[in-house]
Amino acid sequence: MVRYIVRRLLFFIPVAFIVSFLTFMTIHLVPGDPAQILLGESATPQTIALLRQQLGLDKPLPVQFGLWLLQVLQGNLGQSIQMQQPVQEAIWQRLPVTVELGVASLLLSLLLAFPLGIYSATHRNSWIDWLVNIVSLLGTAIPSFVLGLLLLLFFSVSMRLFPPGGYVPLDVNPLANLQDLVLPMITLSAGSVAVNMRQIRASMVDVLNQDYVRTARAKGLSERRIEYTHALRNAIIPVLTIVGLQFGAILGGTFVVETIFLWPGIGQLAVNSILSKDYPVVQGVVLFSAFTYMTTNLVVDVLYALLNPQIRF
Repeated sequence: MVRYIVRRLLFFIPVAFIVSFLTFMTIHLVPGDPAQILLGESATPQTIALLRQQLGLDKPLPVQFGLWLLQVLQGNLGQSIQMQQPVQEAIWQRLPVTVELGVASLLLSLLLAFPLGIYSATHRNSWIDWLVNIVSLLGTAIPSFVLGLLLLLFFSVSMRLFPPGGYVPLDVNPLANLQDLVLPMITLSAGSVAVNMRQIRASMVDVLNQDYVRTARAKGLSERRIEYTHALRNAIIPVLTIVGLQFGAILGGTFVVETIFLWPGIGQLAVNSILSKDYPVVQGVVLFSAFTYMTTNLVVDVLYALLNPQIRF
């Protein structure tokens, strides 16, 4: 397993390079000048040209990418054009906020998806099974930005139960923090609840039809022991892949949800940086997201072997 982990870690290097290069070229092809945005419409061409020279934006694109890559190899993601602070500092400042929202949403998703998915699989064609299928279809069909706006309209504007947006740190006011967290948490977890329920149900149905389960029934084991001791452990393995991808997406930044609810995390940082053409921040966030995805996938693969010793790399 150690050799496998080392090979996967070495594979991070070319993937990170390709992702960084594609991001760099894409954002530079988008119309707009960060120097013009920073100085405003009243700036003279001479002032804009001077600022572009100071920021290194007057150099050819391959030279700019090479200089940025050298900084990254030295552990420096560059300096934000708009915020005038190191990119690493901007990301680390917002990471706890994104982690709080993401972990809460993922826990809510798993707390709902596992019992509903298992019950639906063990009571096929019951009214609860049909209800779970309908809810999962709705959850996957409704985009997160639509659900977020509907929740804001109903619970914030009409009923005034929750604030329409913003963030209060947990250590400042726990109650206000919880009130701010509820709507974005529901919005972010809705899609993953639906996906996880369907995956858990499908995995459990498949495992319950295996020969070893029928053998366990023939031996007289109780259905509860068969479902939770023998079937669930193998049914979790395919679900781990989905949950791992969701966790990677959460840590990488929840762009839409954080923008709708004014949640000051990595997602909102990325959106604001794209709009202001803050190249170093966009590249830093994308690179961070790529490493988050790759690390999460590696952890999931290792968990496969821990859950099922028959799996070999």
